[in-house]
Amino acid sequence: MNTRQKKASILGGAMLAVALGLGGASLQAQEGRKALSNPAPVYPEMAKRMHLTGVVKVQVVIGADGRIKEKNFIGGHPVLVNAVEETLKNWKYAPASGETTTQLEFNFRP
Repeated sequence: MNTRQKKASILGGAMLAVALGLGGASLQAQEGRKALSNPAPVYPEMAKRMHLTGVVKVQVVIGADGRIKEKNFIGGHPVLVNAVEETLKNWKYAPASGETTTQLEFNFRP
């Protein structure tokens, strides 16, 4: 299996839905690696005042050490994207022999 097929296999894996009741956000992720630390993003006060809801989609590259190396935001309101970006700084996955690419989806609603 070549690298492209491996990435397609990881991205095409089973969907794992995790309801995160904190801050009004939920996460849906395609996971090929176990998350050791994945705190929920805080629902921004400005978003609450604006009655802003929505989905933030981000593709991440997880390094061999388990830290997120790269983030590519695919969609989402900038206020919500900022909340997700700050939260991802604290995410950590189990170490592996190489990098993993996966897509995460955060749903924000009051």
